[in-house]
Amino acid sequence: MKNSILIITILFAGVLGCYSQSLTYDIFMDNVRNKNIEYIVEKYNVDIAKAKIEAAKIFPDPELSFSGTDNQERSLKMGYSLDAGLGYTIELGGKRKARIRLAQSETELSSALLQDFFRNLRAEATLTYMNALYQKQLYEVQRQSYMRMAELARADSIRFSLGSIMEVDAMQSKLEANTMLNDLIQSETDLNNVILQLMLYQGDDRISKVDSIEGELTYFKRKFDLDSLIILAQDSRSDLLVALKSKEVSQYNLKLAKANRSIDLGLNIGVSYNAEVRNEIAPAPAFTAVTAGISIPLKFSNTNKGEIRAGKLAVEQSEASYHSVERRIRMEVIQAYNLYTTACRQVELFNTGHLDDARKILRNKTYSYERGETSMLEVINAQRTYNDVLDSYYKTLYNCVSTLIELERSVGVSLLSRLPENFLLLL
Repeated sequence: MKNSILIITILFAGVLGCYSQSLTYDIFMDNVRNKNIEYIVEKYNVDIAKAKIEAAKIFPDPELSFSGTDNQERSLKMGYSLDAGLGYTIELGGKRKARIRLAQSETELSSALLQDFFRNLRAEATLTYMNALYQKQLYEVQRQSYMRMAELARADSIRFSLGSIMEVDAMQSKLEANTMLNDLIQSETDLNNVILQLMLYQGDDRISKVDSIEGELTYFKRKFDLDSLIILAQDSRSDLLVALKSKEVSQYNLKLAKANRSIDLGLNIGVSYNAEVRNEIAPAPAFTAVTAGISIPLKFSNTNKGEIRAGKLAVEQSEASYHSVERRIRMEVIQAYNLYTTACRQVELFNTGHLDDARKILRNKTYSYERGETSMLEVINAQRTYNDVLDSYYKTLYNCVSTLIELERSVGVSLLSRLPENFLLLL
């Protein structure tokens, strides 16, 4: 039994020793905001979109041409000529403006997508932090239960050696202590796994050194008006903004497709030098010619209106998608609100007096067992009942907090920051 107590002492020290600094919710979310790898990757999309705006502002490049002609100078003495020309295409129909506005709209869409990504990231990270608090409390329940049973087992070992109890009683308490040790080890593993998830959310693939995760799940009910939440969600949800920007991108794509159907004028100017013709039959002096002109493409391709039709269909699709997101947001808020109010009722219906009763029964059964007035089986049953009641209570609290976080996600704004300080202690 001394070995078992040594094991749990090392185990508990290991859980705390794995960490060397305190992690609060504010520090955690600040790290998520600044160091989360996936969020950093998403930010690049905005920078890329901004770079495309600059690319869309480009003007057509001018064209410089050179050529030379030999008019059988050696045999007929007809001379030669050298030509140089400069050409430039003038885009008509507002093509450049349409490209720029499309690129700007795509940048706005990328920013909206980034906001929506962080909305979900914040909710998932917060849920993980709350789960860590929940696992920490479960671990503490298992640790205290084991320490209590290990102390009883140690006392039973002494009492058996003194002949005060039978060997079977000492064996039973030792067996139960070992069982609780296994439960404690599993609880430690669950806690460490959640800690690892927290580190990954912070952009760290190592288990950082933290003394503890600060905070404790407690209950405080917030009263919300459902209609106000729906209006707030429709004004705040980033995925609705994404749908709106997607619709704008489709519209500007259609405008660009229409602009591309306009003809482009080609301007050109050239200089040609013609050498002296020394042919005896038709001599001619050297001279320089200047040319200027325009070129007009024949847009036979405009008879194909497939791109325009595709653009119009894309606009109609984005419009339908926008209305679909509006309806989905309304349903998500209603569902999240119902889940939250139900979770609050479950917490309120949970008779916290059961915790005191279970604790009192366990204490009395343990005292009676130490005096030889009851059996170890009754102590074990009282301990398991107490653990079950605590586990049920903490699970109900965690469910209430998690439904509030989901309500926050569905509304698109932070509700936790508006809660009193005693809702989540130390957060």
